[in-house]
Amino acid sequence: MFSNGQPPSVIARGGFSGLAPESSLMALQFAKDFGAPGLVFLCNLQLTKDGVGLCQENVNLETTTNIDIVNPNEAKTYNVNGKDVKGWFSVDFTIDDLKKIDANYIRSARFFDDRFGLLTIDEIFGLEFESYWINVQNDMLYTQHKLNLASYIQKERLFRNVQYISSPEIGFLKTMNGKVNKAKTKLIFVFHEKDAIEPSTNQTYGSILENLATVKAFASGIAVPKNYIWPVNKANYLESSSTTLVLDAHKLGLQVYATGFANDLATVFNYTYDPVSEYLQFINNPQFSVDGVITDFPPTAAETIVCFASYSELNYTSKDKPLIITHNGASGVYSNCTDLAYQQALNDGAEIIDCSVQMTKDGMAFCMGSADLAEDTTALTTFISDLPLSQKLGRMPESILLNSHGLLSLIPANLGSPFANSDKYPRNPAYKNAGKFLNLAEFLELAKAKAASGILINIENAAYLASKKGLDIIGAISTALSNASFDKQSTQKVLIQSDDTAVLSKFQNVPAYTRVFSIKNDISDAPLKSVDEIKKFADAVNVPRRSISITQRPC
Repeated sequence: MFSNGQPPSVIARGGFSGLAPESSLMALQFAKDFGAPGLVFLCNLQLTKDGVGLCQENVNLETTTNIDIVNPNEAKTYNVNGKDVKGWFSVDFTIDDLKKIDANYIRSARFFDDRFGLLTIDEIFGLEFESYWINVQNDMLYTQHKLNLASYIQKERLFRNVQYISSPEIGFLKTMNGKVNKAKTKLIFVFHEKDAIEPSTNQTYGSILENLATVKAFASGIAVPKNYIWPVNKANYLESSSTTLVLDAHKLGLQVYATGFANDLATVFNYTYDPVSEYLQFINNPQFSVDGVITDFPPTAAETIVCFASYSELNYTSKDKPLIITHNGASGVYSNCTDLAYQQALNDGAEIIDCSVQMTKDGMAFCMGSADLAEDTTALTTFISDLPLSQKLGRMPESILLNSHGLLSLIPANLGSPFANSDKYPRNPAYKNAGKFLNLAEFLELAKAKAASGILINIENAAYLASKKGLDIIGAISTALSNASFDKQSTQKVLIQSDDTAVLSKFQNVPAYTRVFSIKNDISDAPLKSVDEIKKFADAVNVPRRSISITQRPC
């Protein structure tokens, strides 16, 4: 439900500042190359001692540049909006001084440091974005240094191309109110957190919000933190409903822009670290849509609007859509290999659901990401009294120590991530114990009932299970697949995956199966001789993503 039937604007804060230093040449060029038509570049305007414009958000340049290293003895303290701030300020340096420093990439220490100099407004406008947004902060600080931001904007010929001028200071917006062409340039009032003080009126932003109609007198829109629209509770979940802010503002004729979007922020659990889900919460719900999002990652916002939001003229189709295969179901949302994890995966558009097959000691095959049950279940606490002493002293309980009855008693107990620091990015604790584990027959039945495009059966440790435990995992899987008629149909794909060539060879006489050789170590080349050898027992390979796309690690 887009405002006025138009898709929301994507406003790039400092260009593609999630990938490169804010307002650096790389951030600007990437925003242009990977953004979308109509992308708006947002510049947080600062003025130098000699009146030249720059784009940097933080008033203390030490935060985003190496100025403290180049000019170590030039820090000063100023009162900024009622608080004493010590640092390095643009008002104390000429443009020639600041051309000697470089921008820093605050997301990854030293990766882009000292590679990009600061750009002037002239240089940035030379890149010719379709739209520009100028945000003005700390107007009083510049006034104290006899620098007039309002006059600079009026006199600077480049600002004829500016479609938005914003500020968190009412006094500045009132100054600009009679000086801009309102049909061409929108004035936007920026709200800070509700208990912060607006410097020109000494009111809290929360109290101004309660009298939203007063904003209409000096602005045509507002920019607000996301929690103004969707409040977040202490447990880090969205409240059950949004506020009425967007609807109230639209009734007053005020546009609404949401701030604070970034792919790499640890967001509320509801989004499961999926930035697309977060954008959709603000632009594609039945009640409202904001008029724009201010983001550090403009391509993600643009793709969300084009590909996922319900805007018929922007429908996107791909001729070469990749096959989506799950990792233990939607194991980022629910505990791995539970019925809920598989159902969520299918709801999210996965085509192939996977089962890593484990065995109980009485020969029942079931789905679990690891044979170590302590990782993902309540096995350690449920069956501690039944474990051998060696396992009580350190080793974790394995599935082959439990019979099928014991397996049914297990409860999911973990949502840890194998790819990220679970302390920094904890997964949704509300679903920690949700769902139930499935045996292989139940998994196959679910795949058929839910019309999954296909299944992947992952087989590991077959030789160990056969020689040490007398368990025939290959036979158990073959029988289950045959009983479910997967070997006699072609409607649903069947992928058999293993890192053991002998295992894959056991399935070579079933035309309905595609055999996948799992290579767990990183590889950098695939000699023809090796490829020909793999083709004798496999139809495809599964390799670590680092084997295809090398990730350069920061210093």
